Amino acid sequence: MLTWGPKRTPIFGVPNEPNSLFGEILDWMLAPLLLLWPISIAVTNHVANDIANEPYDQVLAENVEAIGRLVRVVNGRVTADIPISAKAILRSDEQDTSYVQVRGSDGEILTGDEGIPRLPGDLAAASDEVRFRDDRIEGDSVRIAYQAVSLLTSSGGNTVLVQVAETRHKREALASRIISGVLLPQFAIIPLAVVLVYLGLSRGLRPLSRLRERMARRRPGDLSPINIRGAPEELQPMVHSFNELLERLEDNLHAQQRFIADAAHQMKTPVTGLRMQAELALRENDPAQLHRSVEQISLAAERAGHLITQLLTLARTESSHEKLHRFEIVDLELLAREVTLEWVARARAKQIDLGFEGSDWPLAIDGVPLLLRELLMNLLDNAIKYTPAGGQVTVRMLAGEYAEIEVEDNGIGVPEADRERVFERFYRVIGTDADGSGLGLAICREIVEQHGGNITLLASRSGRGTCVTVRFPRAGTMHS
Repeated sequence: MLTWGPKRTPIFGVPNEPNSLFGEILDWMLAPLLLLWPISIAVTNHVANDIANEPYDQVLAENVEAIGRLVRVVNGRVTADIPISAKAILRSDEQDTSYVQVRGSDGEILTGDEGIPRLPGDLAAASDEVRFRDDRIEGDSVRIAYQAVSLLTSSGGNTVLVQVAETRHKREALASRIISGVLLPQFAIIPLAVVLVYLGLSRGLRPLSRLRERMARRRPGDLSPINIRGAPEELQPMVHSFNELLERLEDNLHAQQRFIADAAHQMKTPVTGLRMQAELALRENDPAQLHRSVEQISLAAERAGHLITQLLTLARTESSHEKLHRFEIVDLELLAREVTLEWVARARAKQIDLGFEGSDWPLAIDGVPLLLRELLMNLLDNAIKYTPAGGQVTVRMLAGEYAEIEVEDNGIGVPEADRERVFERFYRVIGTDADGSGLGLAICREIVEQHGGNITLLASRSGRGTCVTVRFPRAGTMHS
């Protein structure tokens, strides 16, 4: 199942599983619609009020201009004689109440209704053009049109303010009809849009269902790649990555099968030897011969135990379990010094000069101490095993761009043609007399690769023997 983030609840209540791709896409498609709907209502309300105001504002402006023409200067005094018929016309509206007022330059009411509020601010700032404002009269919302009228009197210029107010009932009714005409269809369109989006998304995601069905019909052991041409374009990168995963899985399975077959073949030799030596010991009457047979049984059991140990080590090394392979900062030089000291006794028993050359620099790497110790033990085991008595083995630490370990010996050496093959499982150089399983260097390479390093086998600097060089990235530089 595809997952897209933490568990959530679909905002539309669509019946889908948590982290459903269908529900996720549906949510992100419809959530903006729910967000835009209230914004649309607010914008529609604003536009509807502007549309409703326009025709009624025009009538108010005409009334203000008509009353402004009735203002006169008589005997040096400003008067406004509004005929009764004009007042009757203004108050003939059954839905709205109209108010008329004329104020002098000092704010005194020359004529008209006292309920219209005074103009906010200075009258001198009023324009000779008709302007509008919203206010309240006796608790009712009103629309007020006002105009400043300039007159010439004996004492000089004079300005009066003409105001006509009207309640907003007709305007609100018209705005409500406009809003209803716009929003009511939306109530039908939005559910229809939700249904269409749901159906369209269901059809659009149908290729996913077909791909899932194709994968579900595959046999459990079928690791063949999925036909990428049958997948949607957006899913082709994922299918391609999945095919690469199947390919790696198939390679791992084949490697495990080869490993099991090789391990079974390798185990036959010590087991067969044990059985033959046991049969000879059972038929032997001579105590000396019986003692030699028991010694051979002991050596065969030791070889079998060593082989089993290395097989288990290789299996553990190839394991990808996080708990087994938890990386941490490791002082590689300190670890190499400790492991070298542990092998001093065995080197002395074989009369081999085992030396350690430190770098005197910190060699911190990101690694698994258990696996790194196994790596060093296998390198020293090989070096001491294939170095004759009286020889030399040197563990050398080098500090540079990489943390390097060199294990050099003056033993029998490895022919150049075999230097790459010795890292293969169960491969042993022909003509080697020392006992071995052919797994030591294979284990080393596996460990080194898991740590992002590389391992090479070259001839010793002295020209005799081998020199195994291991390079690791310094701490903090390895990328997974």
